Order: sequence, then structure tokens, then C-alpha cells
Amino acid sequence: MKKQMKTNGIGFYILILAIIFAAVYASGMFSQSSGSNYNLSTFIEDVRDSNVESVKILQNEEVPTGEVTAVLKGKKRVSFYVSDVKEVEQIILNDEQLSKHYEVQDIQKPSWFLTTLLPYGLIAIAIFFLISFISAQSAGAGGSNAKMMNFGKSRAQRIDPDEHTKRFRDVAGLKEEKEELEEIVDFLANPQKYTGVGARIPKGILLVGPPGTGKTLLAKAVAGEAGVPFFSLSGSDFVEMFVGVGASRVRDMFAEAKKNAPCIVFIDEIDAVARKRGSGLGGGHDEREQTLNQMLVEMDGFGVNEGIIVMAATNRVDILDPAILRPGRFDRRVSVGRPDVRGREEILEVHAKGKPLGDDVDLKRIAQTTVGFTGADLENLLNEAAIVCAKDNRKYIEQEDISKSFIKVGIGKEKKSKIISEKDKKITAYHEAGHAILFHVLPDVGPVHMVSVIPTGSGAAGYTMPLPERDEMFMTKGKMMQDIIASLGGRIAESLIFDDITTGASQDIKQATSTAKDMVTKYGFSDALGMINYADEAEVFIGRDYGHTSRGYSEEVAKTIDSEVKKIIDHAYSEAKRILEEHMDILHTCAELLMEKERIDRAEFEALFGETAETEELPQEELSQENLPGGERKENEEVHKEGAEEDINEENVNQEKPHEGTSQKNFPSE
Repeated sequence: MKKQMKTNGIGFYILILAIIFAAVYASGMFSQSSGSNYNLSTFIEDVRDSNVESVKILQNEEVPTGEVTAVLKGKKRVSFYVSDVKEVEQIILNDEQLSKHYEVQDIQKPSWFLTTLLPYGLIAIAIFFLISFISAQSAGAGGSNAKMMNFGKSRAQRIDPDEHTKRFRDVAGLKEEKEELEEIVDFLANPQKYTGVGARIPKGILLVGPPGTGKTLLAKAVAGEAGVPFFSLSGSDFVEMFVGVGASRVRDMFAEAKKNAPCIVFIDEIDAVARKRGSGLGGGHDEREQTLNQMLVEMDGFGVNEGIIVMAATNRVDILDPAILRPGRFDRRVSVGRPDVRGREEILEVHAKGKPLGDDVDLKRIAQTTVGFTGADLENLLNEAAIVCAKDNRKYIEQEDISKSFIKVGIGKEKKSKIISEKDKKITAYHEAGHAILFHVLPDVGPVHMVSVIPTGSGAAGYTMPLPERDEMFMTKGKMMQDIIASLGGRIAESLIFDDITTGASQDIKQATSTAKDMVTKYGFSDALGMINYADEAEVFIGRDYGHTSRGYSEEVAKTIDSEVKKIIDHAYSEAKRILEEHMDILHTCAELLMEKERIDRAEFEALFGETAETEELPQEELSQENLPGGERKENEEVHKEGAEEDINEENVNQEKPHEGTSQKNFPSE
């Protein structure tokens, strides 16, 4: 199709050029001279020699100039211009024979139509067709040039009810979220049921959650269930470099929505246009603020938007302007979080449709071991497994394909062909063995799924995969302490075996320091500082916070924070070193096995501990909180969350942190 359009375009341009050349030729053809070398002197000589049979003189009216056409013997016709026709006429009259065969006429004036109207008319027609053709091409190519003339028009894409393909049955793992949105669908279908009792349906619904959890999919399902027109656009569609364009587009969008009410307007990534006002450098009133102000007025101003429900999605609700979050604009906030184990199983079943699975694939087991995965992560996991299966020319997806896709997606493709020296390979083997032993011995951070010394696409020389098999709502002090201990296992193993250390533990140290600092400043796990939040929140807005350099605590508190963080790290280091020294024989055996096989799974690793795998774990009294900084004992009962949602970081709860090349997600057992 594109090739045909290109060919037609070339032919059209050739036609336009032909018309222009015809116009130019028509304008000049009447003024062309004969181009003959015949002149008055030659004519006089021919008359004397009786070589001229007849003469015709065409004379201008105003001046005695004209054109002389003579017929010579042999019927040859010649023409020439003269400045004085009377002179030629006198020469002819002096010749007795020629005077009988000549005539004088006035020169015919060229037609005004041919000399003026026709050439300019052809050029005008060519320009008209050229502009029409370019406009048609622009519209056919997506209207990119046509948009130049429609800056202030809304870019919302309208989807009619018969075009909706998504329903609530297509959304898995979000049961409570769907129940909240079913009220909106019911209102659009039966508005009298609510208005009859004085109820006001929410004007706006804000979908909040991490990327890939299904916020946009929920909005599509609501539109499909409601059976009303659905206008979809992104927050960035409002913002342009030209002042006033965003506000104009907001007005046009709501004007179009009013014509099609009842309807749904969905704004994806609304944080692009609804950020807090006054956040620009210098506090200027920029284009984004004008757009936001117009949106505030349209959603809940003097105008009435009956039957228009605005849905929006964002993963940065913390930077939105408070005015747009108040009741009357976005009345309801629906949190779309990561699915639990049951939700993950439902999502896997949806994405497994159309994919032939082998007998060894257990979706329930995969769901149990994919803690922290979103719907998009699970879809990508099965898609990568299907690609691996097709690449091997097999008809069914096996569990091995899913395991390979975990490594490829989470860590990067293994580079088995990369040449590594025996020294580096040995250092990596002991480093990863140190991590693995601590993951196995410590009760709250294991078990180990896989250990490898094969380099990956992420740049890591090896990796150790832990395998938590349950969802955890909260992090405990003991669990975080064990995370730090496990993080330091690689560095300690290097120092014990080689009497030297490498740079390979840089990510482990960074992770351990971050966890220890959170324990002290954010979660109140230090007796010396108490339950006070000293965390430095990231500054989001340069303009509002420009020049805000002072901390919210004194230098003495900062010194105490550093001291408490170091105390935690030092204690974790000593505990990790003691555990590895007690399991030195297993450390050597595991490293030798890794150098031989390059990768070992859970069964092979646990076989190194033999029958003592359960009894050789670190005694609980040695792991008690009495040995940790702060002297608090670990409580067995459930930790209760009091207050703000921000108290426990969801990333720390649902995902294991990587250890020098490990994935941030968890992996299923084979």
C-alpha cells in the first residue's frame, strides 16, 4: 500500500510539472521569432535579380514597423522584420513586375486569452491540485501535517461500544478492584437507581499502582462492560511547547465528551500533566500549570458535566496536585497492587491460553514461587518460555523453558561462551558459595534455588537465586538483619579463602548499607534513636525545594545514625564470618562443584549438607535479637501496621534483593 501511494505521488508530481511547462510554453510561443538570417539587404538583392515572386507585408497600426514575408523562386518562403514598412513598399513599387504581386495587411493582435489567461490559469490549477494532493497524503499518513493546523484540538481516541473487546472476565487477579469498578458500570447502565435516592456517582476514579499491574486493562474492561463511548489519551498529549495549547485541548476534550454523554474519559499517566503547581524552577506559571488549571475547572467548576466519568492511571500519586485529588474531582482512589498467590495463578491461566503446556508444568507451583511479579511480568515470563520452546522446534512448553526464561528476563542471558580465567572462576565460585550457604542456614531468607558461576548479560560474573515460597506482608527486624548477613557472605568467603578481596562485592555492600540505614532511619529499629523517622525523602521538585539543603536533624543525630548503621553492618559481618567458618568444609565442596558443573540446582546444593541440613542451622538463640544492635527480641506474633501506607516499602516486602547478579524477582523450583 505504501509503495503504491509513493508511485501515485511521483506520477502526480510529474503531471504538475507538465502543466507548468505547458503554461510557460503557451505564454512564450506567440513572441517567438522565426530565427531566419534573411534580412532587408538580402531582400533588395533578390528584387534586383528578379528572384522574388510575391511579397506580403504585415504592418503594425501604431508604428511603421512590421513583418515582410517573401516567396522566392522555387517556392521558398522567407520572413524578416523591418523598422520602416514604407521603405520596403517603395522598393516593391519601383519593380514593375513585383508591384503586381504584393499586399499589405495589419498584423493580427494575439488573443488575450492565449497570452495571459491560459498560462496563468494553468499555473493556478497546478498549485491547487498540488495543495489538495499534499493534504490528502497527510491525512492518509496519520494526519501528522494536518495536526499542524489543529493544535488546540483534543487528541483523544474515541472507541465506540461495539468496538470494545475487553471485559471483566479478561482481567484476572484483581477481584476487589473489579468489584469497586462494577459500581461505575451499574451507574452508567441504570443512573436512575442512584439519582433516585440522592446519590452522586464519583466524577473521577484514580487507578494507582506499580507499572504492569493492569491499570489500563481495568479501564478498558470498564468501558467494555458499560457499553458507552470511551475516550482514551495520555497525559503527555495535552502538553506542547506552544502556550495555551494544553488548556485548549482540555476544553475541546470535555466539549466532545458532553456531546457523547454518558461516556468515559480515560487519561493514562496523568502525572505528566497534573503535577503539583509551583514546582517549576523559579515558580513560573508554565504551560503545564495552565493545562492543569483548565482540567480542574472542567472536572468540578461552574460547568456541569453530567454523565462524564473521568478515569486516570498513575504510578506516581505522590507528585499529583492536591486540588485534583479532592472529592468532586477524583473522588475515589483504587489501588491496583501486585497480585497475591491466588491472583498470580489466575493471571497465569489467562496468559497460558493458546500456549500448549507440557505435563511437568504446574501453574500453581509457579504462582507460589513468583512472589512480587506483576501481571505484565507473568505474561512476559510465559511469552519468553514459548519463544524458547519454538526455538528448539518443540510443540509443548516444558518446565525447563520457564526456568530458562526466568534467568533471561531477571538476570540476562547466560554467556557460556565467554572465556574466564581459572583464577576468576575460582573467586566467583567461592563468592557465590558464601552467599548460598548463608541463604540455606539462615531461617528466613532461603531456600536456595540455583547457584551459578556463568556470566550473564547484566555483567555479573555469577549469581545466587533465593527462593522464598510465600507472600510476606511485612518485613521483620530479624528478616532484614538476615538479609544483610547473606549479602556479606560473598566478600567474607573471598577474604577467608584467598586472604584478599575483590571489587565483586560492591553491589552487596551497597544493598547491605541501604537496608541497615532504612532500619535505623525509617523503621525505628534502633534504641539509640527511638521511633523517629530520620529518612531523607527524595526531593521531587527542584523549583519548590531549590535551596532546601538543611537536614531535618542535627549533626549529633547524623553521627548517631552513622554509628548505628556501622554497628549493624559490623555485627552482620561477624555473624556471617562465624557461620562460614563453621561450614568451611561445605564452602570448599560447593566451590569445587561449581567449578566443575558451573551451575547447580537446589537438590544438588542441599545434598552437600546431607542429613545435617536441618540440624546444622544456626541455633535460634544465637540469632535472637539480643545479639543484634538495639537488644530487642524477635516477636513471633504478627506485626501490625499502624497508620500510613508508606511505613513498609512494598519493594522490600514482596521482592528479594539481588546478590551480585541475582534477579530482583523470585524463581520457581524445577
